[in-house]
Amino acid sequence: MMTFKTLGLSDETLRGILAAGYSSPTDIQAAAIPVGCAGRDMIGCAQTGTGKTAAFVLPLLDKLSTTKRPQDSRSIRALVVTPTRELAIQVEEAVQVYGQFTRHRSLAVYGGVSIGPQIKRLRRGVDIVVATPGRLLDHMNRGNVDLSCVEVLVLDEADRMLDMGFIHDIRKIVAGTPRTRQTLLFSATMPREVKSLASSILTNAEYIQVGERQNPAETVMQHACSVSQHQKMNLLVHVLKNETIDNVLVFSRTKRRADRITKNLSKQGFSATALHSNKSQNQRQRALDGFKRGSFQIMVATDIAARGIDVDTISHVINFDTPNQAEDYIHRIGRTGRARTTGDAITFVANDEVSYLRNIERHTGQRLQRKVYDGFDGDETVGGARSSSGSSRPSSSARRSQGGTGRSGNRTGRR
Repeated sequence: MMTFKTLGLSDETLRGILAAGYSSPTDIQAAAIPVGCAGRDMIGCAQTGTGKTAAFVLPLLDKLSTTKRPQDSRSIRALVVTPTRELAIQVEEAVQVYGQFTRHRSLAVYGGVSIGPQIKRLRRGVDIVVATPGRLLDHMNRGNVDLSCVEVLVLDEADRMLDMGFIHDIRKIVAGTPRTRQTLLFSATMPREVKSLASSILTNAEYIQVGERQNPAETVMQHACSVSQHQKMNLLVHVLKNETIDNVLVFSRTKRRADRITKNLSKQGFSATALHSNKSQNQRQRALDGFKRGSFQIMVATDIAARGIDVDTISHVINFDTPNQAEDYIHRIGRTGRARTTGDAITFVANDEVSYLRNIERHTGQRLQRKVYDGFDGDETVGGARSSSGSSRPSSSARRSQGGTGRSGNRTGRR
């Protein structure tokens, strides 16, 4: 079995990895880390949940450990740009964990919170900044940050940043960095717009792809359920009461709908919380922390907010609304079946969403198994018997404990 010790990382970085409890790299890490440590520009393409964060954080830490710090101690040496606040926080946490035996100072910079404390930290000096585009540009315009000494630039979740309309912000940020920098671009998918951006900012980049990017993770069991729009809530309650579920991520198309679903679930006695961009940063962080700790069994989220959810143990993803973009479907279900465990994805499909389902099946090249819940009465909030299609299959918890790496034995560096 390959270990991190074979990838050429420094002793300080290896100590951080081992202290975090990881020993074996994932496929994307094994392929990307040697390229990153060699100082080459790189494009990394792999599905959500395969460990892309460590694939760029580890070589970034390694490079800073082997190069001399600029005379101006306030100069930023590495910059990671992410699409969401939650993701910025999680990447910076990974930097702290893996870099705990180095002397690198890091800071997460994002909106939704007071800018004052960020300004104070930047003035004291940090080596690594993990930032969302909008707040970073705000600091640049105020003269709070100097990117002229950046040695490593990382664009994380590049496809989502372009989906969110950040292309012009990204180009402004890149323009503030030196041309001699090392640039690493990571993305779950590689649409034409991402390829165009990569070709304009990377030099002789190594392209690394792990797995078939059009296909969802093989560890996810995928089902589709036909249901009218006005019966979706009843079906959701029925599924939650009749499936064996550890914890579940429910996707809603809109923020208002997410709040309504959460309120209805709470009335039914479920421990549920909502995550979307209308929540304050403190509210979003409390929701995420509660979901990770198990205080909430159910999180109802929109697509953009869910990009920051990094939880290994999500047993089920339920698409309350069928996504109208196939790429969003892949991102959604990639939240389960992570870290080489198994998971379940169930998509509710109303009559006006059938075309979305067909588009998903064309894109992935596979037909989602149709699932009918015996005992579900659309006029009742609580259904009767367990689904016939699910009753003969062991529960998610049981399947995760049968022979897989799961969360025991050698852990992989999935972060």
